[in-house]
Amino acid sequence: MPLAVDVTDLISYTGWQRGKWHALLRQHKDALQSSAGPNGDGRFTTIGDLVKHIFSAEKRYVDRLSNRPLTDPTSIPNDDVEALFEFGRQSREDLREFIDSFPATEWDVTQEYTILNHKVLLTPRKIIVHVVLHEIRHWAQIATLLRVKGTKAEFQDFIFSPVFGDSHV
Repeated sequence: MPLAVDVTDLISYTGWQRGKWHALLRQHKDALQSSAGPNGDGRFTTIGDLVKHIFSAEKRYVDRLSNRPLTDPTSIPNDDVEALFEFGRQSREDLREFIDSFPATEWDVTQEYTILNHKVLLTPRKIIVHVVLHEIRHWAQIATLLRVKGTKAEFQDFIFSPVFGDSHV
């Protein structure tokens, strides 16, 4: 039997990560204003920008998949831990509702979307997997940026997460 991982397992993992990051950034509120590093594409200058990007990308992909106008996240301050994570709570709730209500027969139906001025043909399945991997990638980026500045985050490897109910000694 082939190994199968349900995307909801990765959503649970990122939910656990969000809890860890929320706690850390509450303790180190100044970290949100830390530099996102040189050589970026110009969209993000601070860690707070990256956190907002994680949550707004999730929200906007669900908006696209739901044929709704795209949410404008500009009113969410990038230096307010509670406002950012409330936005993340809302985006995650929307994602879960979308997944729970989306017709099973349509997960692999290709549609055209415009993303960053590019026309792309994608399935809803690919978009949802992208949303979760996108988040995982950016939390790792944030961990590295903060570690370089002297702020250490707890282990966030999947192996240490409570997903699948495993525990470590």
